[in-house]
Amino acid sequence: MMLKNFALSEKIVTFAHDILNVQNINCRRKHSMSISKTRQKLVDVARQLFAKNGLENTTMNDIAIASGKGRRTLYTYFKSKEDVYYAVIESELERLSDRMDEVAARKIRPQDKIIELIYTHLNMIKETVMRNGNLRAAFFRNIWMVEKVRKNFDEDELEILRKVYAEGKADGEFDIDNVELVADITHYCVKGLEVPYICGRLGHGMTPETAKPQVARFVYGALGKALVKN
Repeated sequence: MMLKNFALSEKIVTFAHDILNVQNINCRRKHSMSISKTRQKLVDVARQLFAKNGLENTTMNDIAIASGKGRRTLYTYFKSKEDVYYAVIESELERLSDRMDEVAARKIRPQDKIIELIYTHLNMIKETVMRNGNLRAAFFRNIWMVEKVRKNFDEDELEILRKVYAEGKADGEFDIDNVELVADITHYCVKGLEVPYICGRLGHGMTPETAKPQVARFVYGALGKALVKN
């Protein structure tokens, strides 16, 4: 009987420990979510201030006051205005990355997916720059700073392109030998088109609807004659 009671007590203690562990995990998760929300709030407020007043004319004190979080909270997350600026760029690139992931997940032919990825990239970059008002000048002026921050996004985009090209090659849609090389070329070509596209110099006078078929024909031609198949 004593052995049974001892075994039962052990189970109760173990169960209690499990409950406490779950509670601790939930507490840590809630704390982490709270930190994430606070940080994102600061980033969102900073982006709006940068867009309205410009990067140079916005101070850490401005961000602290506008966010309602105070200087101590702001400096808990960011050491300087440059750190906040990096975070703003990262946040904007996450929006772009999410849209690229959505396109990559669509059930469409690889040849159509490539064109959609190209235009999604260009349209989202343009939207990002245009919606940020006075911050857009900083995007262009601090291009090397932006490049440092967008490194992870570039890697993610390259991985998406590789997968689509590999799929198209396996399906016989793309007549290419080196998937990684073609993905690299596509990625850097699209990056090179960002500024002309934003400024409206790409296909001057043409709408995206009229330009898209010609862009597709150009891209398809570069990917090989296998694309003429229906």
